Amino acid sequence: MDDQERVNDFFISQVHSWPLLADNREKLGSVRLKSCSFDGFSFRVQFNPGRIISSSAKVDPVSVKQRECFLCAGNRPPQQKALRFRDAYEILCNPFPIFREHFTIARTGHTPQVIGTEFGWLLELSRALPRLVVFYNGPDCGASAPDHMHFQAGSRGAMPLEGELAAVTERYGKPLVRSREFNATAIDDGLRRMILLESVRSERITDAFTPLHDFMRELREGAEPMLNILAYYRERWQVLIFPRGRHRPRQFFEKGENNILISPAAVDMGGLLITPLEKDFLRLSGEDIRDIFSQVSLPVLQFRELQELLSATYGHQP
Repeated sequence: MDDQERVNDFFISQVHSWPLLADNREKLGSVRLKSCSFDGFSFRVQFNPGRIISSSAKVDPVSVKQRECFLCAGNRPPQQKALRFRDAYEILCNPFPIFREHFTIARTGHTPQVIGTEFGWLLELSRALPRLVVFYNGPDCGASAPDHMHFQAGSRGAMPLEGELAAVTERYGKPLVRSREFNATAIDDGLRRMILLESVRSERITDAFTPLHDFMRELREGAEPMLNILAYYRERWQVLIFPRGRHRPRQFFEKGENNILISPAAVDMGGLLITPLEKDFLRLSGEDIRDIFSQVSLPVLQFRELQELLSATYGHQP
């Protein structure tokens, strides 16, 4: 039995034994959705009240220290079982899902959300679980547990960008390098700015990620980079990296009617916007989406600097 089959069986057993997971998964069947179309791509908006805790989570250092870590084994619900992955991570079923199959993949020990030393595990997980997209949220741009290293994984096909990626790359992409073993493309579709890394060799992806990571770390004067990452694997890796300029948009902090409770993370960057409040689901327009993503994406000038750095770096690689 391979890793994907083990995870499939584990998920089924958890659905049968954990009523909270089963009930919330069942509710996804009747979740309300709407679409907003842009020039050559789309965003899907999901009204999902179960995500209110995650979307509104206080992730500042003081708040994090004042609560118990919900990813540590001793603090998990007794019904939440774990499936070991290479003795380094534990695969957990997420009881408040966005996808029909939604997992949190937590480090076995309580270590901070730091991608630099863990990026290789992201690639390993995505290769082991080809039916899923594996994703990462930085501690300051989407992770609701910034004190405990974790990835997430979910059913493929739910985020519009997955199906639109070829067209978006063709229309908005700028090749940084093209070779038989490795491609890198900078993409700015007017809402999101992203770097697409593609290869059949994990070491090429890892080598390409390092200068991007270091550039974003320098922007924060040594603090953990603000990155959201989506990783797919089918015969080759496709890794989408979204460098961020801001954690939450202005609307998140507004009072009264101007407030919109949206805190973009990797899934939102992939085109699936999660709205835990009905009022926001009903009012959210294409212009709102454009404004929100213009605030949280890496600014144009810094994205241009990043492209220049990566072009120069990749151009010297064999």
